[in-house]
Amino acid sequence: MTVTAPQGFEAAGVAAGLKSTGKPDVALVVNRGPRKVGAAVFTTNRAKANPILWSQQVIADRVVEAVVLNSGGANCFTGAFGFQTSHLTAEKAAELLDVSAGDVLVCSTGLIGTGDDVFRAKVLDGVERGVVELSADGGQQAAEAIMTTDTVAKTSVISRDGWTIGGMAKGAGMLAPGLATMLVVITTDADLEAIEADSALRRATAVTFDRLDSDGCMSTNDQVTLLANGASGVRPDLDVFADALTELCRELAGKLQQDAEGASHDITIEVKNAASDDEAVEVGRSVARNNLFKAAVFGNDANWGRVLAAIGTTTAQFDPYDVDVWMNGVRVCAAGGPDRPREEVDLTPRAMHLVIDLKVGEAGATILTNDLTHDYVHENSAYSS
Repeated sequence: MTVTAPQGFEAAGVAAGLKSTGKPDVALVVNRGPRKVGAAVFTTNRAKANPILWSQQVIADRVVEAVVLNSGGANCFTGAFGFQTSHLTAEKAAELLDVSAGDVLVCSTGLIGTGDDVFRAKVLDGVERGVVELSADGGQQAAEAIMTTDTVAKTSVISRDGWTIGGMAKGAGMLAPGLATMLVVITTDADLEAIEADSALRRATAVTFDRLDSDGCMSTNDQVTLLANGASGVRPDLDVFADALTELCRELAGKLQQDAEGASHDITIEVKNAASDDEAVEVGRSVARNNLFKAAVFGNDANWGRVLAAIGTTTAQFDPYDVDVWMNGVRVCAAGGPDRPREEVDLTPRAMHLVIDLKVGEAGATILTNDLTHDYVHENSAYSS
């Protein structure tokens, strides 16, 4: 049931005609209470879509009644008309749910730079029909309605002592920190204060979604939302809750990685013994965004020299001639020189594990990425056609 697994939430997904396929494209998630706590993390891209601009205003008081999401149009770079569309979307949902428009978040995903009266009418019609379809069993339909180039719906549920967290996510490319081309809605019936929900969400996203870097491209529409209603009547230990939320976000991030556009390898980059966590992240990202390395993995070529060349562009502390590198369990580089023959590395499985030992400290980080394939280039060259 995903986002409707926790008590007190309803959801729906309907086809409003935004997608030419006729598949669901408008989703609603509604918090029936008793509490209406909301927290959200947004893209750090300076170019923000209209739904982001609207939702940043809504979340200011940390009260959220509902989230409306559409796929099939990003509503980005559509000017004042686009912002008004987001506003009207929230107003339509608020009218039908008998809540304040200022407590309705709006999310969109799809092609940038498109939006007209027809688009607006379809979104508003989708909201109207979605409210009619709301139910405690509507989580899966909502998860399917936010898909764009996704091949599968991404959902996760975690339960602890008397409370539950449920989540749904979309995203299949353009995955880069801050956050990604993702829309994520997470719900919980745990009893949390607004500041506690916000802190737990930021703690979770920092080590999960923010470390998913499929192609180094940052979206304009990213939003991760957490809704908490206290319907379970259980006030959890905050560290236990934050750990469970991180676990759920990590699972969803892994599903986003595994569905990245055109990918044939899911690459886990583990950086060990760095001087700080930030430097470990910087080193991991340098490899995740290196097209030569990603192309080599696509070709099943254990070219570890490209790893050293990539990390050498960072400002992190390490001696390039004292770094060890493992590929799928084989140490191919020791102290900045050849170790085991690269022919011993089997890169034919989809999962690829790269370990980089900097030997300067005790910090570390893990970055998730994918290889660079012909299919990725083809899919993104034809995205708007």
